[in-house]
Amino acid sequence: MSDSLILTIIIVAVVAVVAIGVIAFVTKGRKPKTPYTSERDADDLPTGQSAEGDTDAAADTAGASDAPVAVQEPAAPAAPQLDVPEPVQGRLARLRARLTKSNNMFSKGLLALLSQDSIDEDVWEEIEENLLMADLGTEPALELVDALRERVKIEGSKDPARVKAMLREELLKLVDPSLDRSYLPEPHPDRPSIIMVVGVNGVGKTTTIGKMARVLVAEDKDVLLGAADTFRAAAAEQLATWGDRVGVPTVRSEIDGADPASVAFEAVSAGIDQEVDIVMIDTAGRLQNKVGLMDELGKIKRVVEKKATIDEVLLVLDATTGQNGLQQAKVFSEVVNVSGIVLTKLDGTAKGGIVVAIQRQLGVPVKLVGLGEGPDDLAPFNPEDFVDALLEG
Repeated sequence: MSDSLILTIIIVAVVAVVAIGVIAFVTKGRKPKTPYTSERDADDLPTGQSAEGDTDAAADTAGASDAPVAVQEPAAPAAPQLDVPEPVQGRLARLRARLTKSNNMFSKGLLALLSQDSIDEDVWEEIEENLLMADLGTEPALELVDALRERVKIEGSKDPARVKAMLREELLKLVDPSLDRSYLPEPHPDRPSIIMVVGVNGVGKTTTIGKMARVLVAEDKDVLLGAADTFRAAAAEQLATWGDRVGVPTVRSEIDGADPASVAFEAVSAGIDQEVDIVMIDTAGRLQNKVGLMDELGKIKRVVEKKATIDEVLLVLDATTGQNGLQQAKVFSEVVNVSGIVLTKLDGTAKGGIVVAIQRQLGVPVKLVGLGEGPDDLAPFNPEDFVDALLEG
């Protein structure tokens, strides 16, 4: 075989191999057409191409049909389970029963002394001592004894029912039903009512504010809390927890030791913006810096009143402190113009006469009382119910 023939065969073979490779490459890169299952109209376009020649449009309509497509919406987060505060009237009946039980010995002792056949000077001294032990206070106790002396002398009755009626009438005079005990400030057309709550640490002030929020929610009021006790660890967290239980928001600072007046101001501003009915401001009962407690409370009051007038200043007192609580009340009233008293822990270890003593010294009414640790163990103070509870048993 000649060299020229061999060269020709090699060239032909190379050309054939190259041609086969080109054909394979082209075939591999071409997408097969999807056949129509029905007769194709003249204006149908190839699959993957829109009328404007945009092949990406096919991806938006691929698999689409005339049948409706069900879209599964994401599950909505479950609403928090809120407490339903007990109605006010239900509280009054339950608290009265508890107060009746706690003051049983007080009422029995007085009625037994007043029902004796002969009431001499020694008996009257024992009656006075009984009243003083109930924390009635010296002056009110003497007034009550003098009034009873006169009535017993004039009427001369020893009938237990009549004696009890006389004692009830005189006690009711001391408690003074004429005082304004409204704990809901008058509404304002352009801003919420502002309640500032004060008191020393340990009297249950923050807990009382939480319970008050429940009372107000039970009265269908929109409430906002301001955690201005920034010096006690976890005070803001405690207040927010109480609020969360009944759906009441709390304005607080994330900085320990933040300026209390600033937090109070922000709470009032938020209350105005959110158009709530009432803003309640918690305050410190003890400070850990060099600023005096009363100076700080005065500052809070001044700063808040740049935004809105404070309608109510409630002083929380522990009934078990008895006469010691009177000095606290006097100091607070001189600084922030206390307008009402919330008396906590008026249970079996307390003496009901403290209600009279506090009102007499401050000239300020007791507006709310607490008799237990339960969330709804706080109720508006009613003089008639209170005196009846003291004398029942």
